[in-house]
Amino acid sequence: MLVKTTISMQRMKDTYANFRALARSEKRGKDFGVRRRRCASTTVVVAPHGGGIEPGTSEIADAIAGANLCFYAFEGIRTTQNSKLHITSTNFDEPRCLALVRKSDQVITIHGEGSKQNFVILGGRDKATIQRLRESLEGQGFCVKLDNPRLPGCDLGNICNRGTQGAGVQMELSIGVRRTFFRSLKTRVGRQVKKQEFFDFVAAVRRVIA
Repeated sequence: MLVKTTISMQRMKDTYANFRALARSEKRGKDFGVRRRRCASTTVVVAPHGGGIEPGTSEIADAIAGANLCFYAFEGIRTTQNSKLHITSTNFDEPRCLALVRKSDQVITIHGEGSKQNFVILGGRDKATIQRLRESLEGQGFCVKLDNPRLPGCDLGNICNRGTQGAGVQMELSIGVRRTFFRSLKTRVGRQVKKQEFFDFVAAVRRVIA
């Protein structure tokens, strides 16, 4: 079944303040799903707005984690209006995610940003890793932006900063750059077909964190 995704240019106010509020109205397996892989690594790659919420982020996070890093994705699986399931990163408290993140030394979160231009915004409190990621991504030909006041990722409550070090990395990928990664960003089937840009991005990130 093809699941259509609504991609909005601006993030509206969240419908739910936290996961508990969401779980009272939405059903796991019908409206949302959770995927995770635990491993011996102390690094976890997280897509808190995966599936149809911020399309492509689940696939990107999953590939970055690969077989040797931990992985988590909260995914919208509704046929429409998946953006309703968005919980902002400072309020994201799904219990399985928190359990995994709190045991991890390094947390990398993958998000979707709404611009049509091709770029990646790096935020978070782990400035050393951010700089290494910038160099690796730019070396691969990606446009990287830092210190975005709208998406800083520096709040201590941000899910990327809730690991053991209190400092992680938030990666915001524009719609423009995500569209170059897949045959189609709008459907699950379309996102199953990855382009070379997808593999170039994943390799550039893994060179730093894996």
